[in-house]
Amino acid sequence: MIFTTKIGKYSLKTHMSKLNISDSTNISMPVRNMLAIIGAVAMGVWAYFGITEQLNKHSTTLELMQKDLSENTEFRIKYPRGELGQSQNDLEQFMLIEDLYKSVEKMEGILENNMTNKVNIDFLKEQMEKISADVEKLKDKQREFANGGH
Repeated sequence: MIFTTKIGKYSLKTHMSKLNISDSTNISMPVRNMLAIIGAVAMGVWAYFGITEQLNKHSTTLELMQKDLSENTEFRIKYPRGELGQSQNDLEQFMLIEDLYKSVEKMEGILENNMTNKVNIDFLKEQMEKISADVEKLKDKQREFANGGH
């Protein structure tokens, strides 16, 4: 096969011979070059599988994060509405709050009774002081009468 190429006023003819390759074709190559080619291919395969592994890890991580995000979004929207029910902790807290309200109402009733009792006690205390003073006056009159006075 002959190729002709023109460059300016010169023409260049190239001869290309036919290459015959078969299963019995011999190739001679230095061992050093062959080991370098095998090493380069091995490094390329190792790098390819390392990159593929990292991509798979990142892909799996992204899928898990996307799933968690969608579940979190669903929980965030539905839980306040009560569509997911109530947890045992919430139910227990509601019972404790209800019990606290009942206790506070009882204490308010007792406090009101005690305030009324204080007024009554103060009133009775004044009455007792008045009665004590009257009794002392009567005793003094009886002593005067017993001693011969008017």
